Amino acid sequence: MNSEKFWLKSYDDHVSPNLDYPKEDIMTLLNRSMDKYPDRIGFFFMDRQMPFKEVQELARRFATFLQKNGLKKGDVVAICYPNTPQYLISLYGTLMAGGTATGLSPLLSPPEMVYQLDDCDAKFLITMDIVYEKIFRNILEKLPKLETIIPSNISEFMGFSSFKVFMGKLIGKVPKGKMDPYPGKKVVPFLEVLETEMDLDRVSINPQKDLALIQYTGGTTGRPKGVEIKHSNLVSNMHQFDVWLDRKSGTDITLSAFPYFHIAGLFIGLFLTYIASSHIIIANPRDTDHIIDQIIEVQPTVFGNVPTLYLLVQRNPRSKEIPDNVLDNISLYVSGAAPFPSEAIRDFEKQFHTENKFVEVYGMTESAVLVTVNPTYGKKKIGKVGLPLPDTEVKLVNVETGKEVPLGEPGEILLKGPQVTQLYHNKPEATKKTWIDGWLHTGDVGVFDEEGYLKIVDRTKDMLSVSGFKVYSVHVEEVLTKHPDIQIMAIIGLPDEDRPGSEIVKAVIQLKEGIEATENVKIDIKQYARENLAKYEIPKIWDFREELPQTMVGKVEKKALRKEEED
Repeated sequence: MNSEKFWLKSYDDHVSPNLDYPKEDIMTLLNRSMDKYPDRIGFFFMDRQMPFKEVQELARRFATFLQKNGLKKGDVVAICYPNTPQYLISLYGTLMAGGTATGLSPLLSPPEMVYQLDDCDAKFLITMDIVYEKIFRNILEKLPKLETIIPSNISEFMGFSSFKVFMGKLIGKVPKGKMDPYPGKKVVPFLEVLETEMDLDRVSINPQKDLALIQYTGGTTGRPKGVEIKHSNLVSNMHQFDVWLDRKSGTDITLSAFPYFHIAGLFIGLFLTYIASSHIIIANPRDTDHIIDQIIEVQPTVFGNVPTLYLLVQRNPRSKEIPDNVLDNISLYVSGAAPFPSEAIRDFEKQFHTENKFVEVYGMTESAVLVTVNPTYGKKKIGKVGLPLPDTEVKLVNVETGKEVPLGEPGEILLKGPQVTQLYHNKPEATKKTWIDGWLHTGDVGVFDEEGYLKIVDRTKDMLSVSGFKVYSVHVEEVLTKHPDIQIMAIIGLPDEDRPGSEIVKAVIQLKEGIEATENVKIDIKQYARENLAKYEIPKIWDFREELPQTMVGKVEKKALRKEEED
């Protein structure tokens, strides 16, 4: 297969193969959008509604504080917070002040937090008061470059009634941490920061050179790596996605549970303001009662989620209470960050009226973020992640030889495009291994069909070798999850001691709610595998569990499953 853009024949008519991109930095564009729709609700959070003019003013106050407290262009501000208005106000304010933001997951261990903050030379930190008291006060001595900490209580931007209900579900009591001073550091409460009188110095940003984000990868191999994301990377991808979706600015209401500390959630947090969509902010994505309440009460037009969280919403019996007219109001569903088994999508479609509304996407931190998307109006192929976006080059190469594979054969996905980044922060060796001859080597394995639709079949590290045969774990998972009793599952490889260099296929399975792992159920699933998989693909070891480990964004965590085997 040559790398000419044969997928262009499947584009919607309104999408041009080449686009003219905005030349401004990201916050110039977001400010323009907020200026145009000042009274439109920017954020719905619990029972609090914040119009764009309020969001913009608070972000400017935050930006002024940063500048008055020593932030220079390019200085790093770390945001360690769940999805809340505080996160986006901090993010927008950082970019307005000319700073570079980094998302720091509050679920990381203290040593992991120290590593990331030190690696990116963070000078400012925004975090929850309880996290400041319980975690950061114990590690600040290891962070000499960190100058200012801005703690906030999670309740500060939600109505009192919502706050009581939400926190009661989350942990049973209201968490409140002490915002005490710390020797040698400046500690200023978030609400006090927002009292800063606006006096913002204009910062000249070069979108092609200046960093908007240093966003850390999940660290599936070794320590996480910070991806340097320029303003132009983000602006290009937002423009690509905006043109592709063809939605009218200032009209949508979007519910998204993607966490902001992950590149997908961070992109959404910026993109929704870019298109002036109201944003229903979800702090706890596993509180499916709250998500269902928000769908019924606020009536979104767009719903974005990772596959496992879509399934959690569907499994909640209350999902059947959502009125048909409310479901019909949702005209677009976006799924990404992990493969969504075809059978699970079809099952979801029946209940949620998503026929021809379900758009699967593919991207990664290093591509900041989207690479392929299913068409808005044209054919949406279930189980495939769509077509490459305008100005995006994709080629598939043999993992071992590096040569392009014929059409229909799997190969590692290589990328070029205006959204694609160029290096890791402070990691020259990792950069050389990932970006080769101008191509980003993703580590993902995909297959193109004749119409240019891409299917993700594996990560290179997840491919198994069984007696010389390649076994693609995603393919085996896709086949087996069509069995009516399986909810989600993972395939991993174990060393075959009898055959050096070969692996044994192991299946780890979570059954649907109400299905017990009886002997008859197990026999039926194994028989199904024998009938639908090649002999070398059939799992030799079967592990049935109540629940599978998941990453912070809701992917099945194969890394944890492998570590169990190693231990």
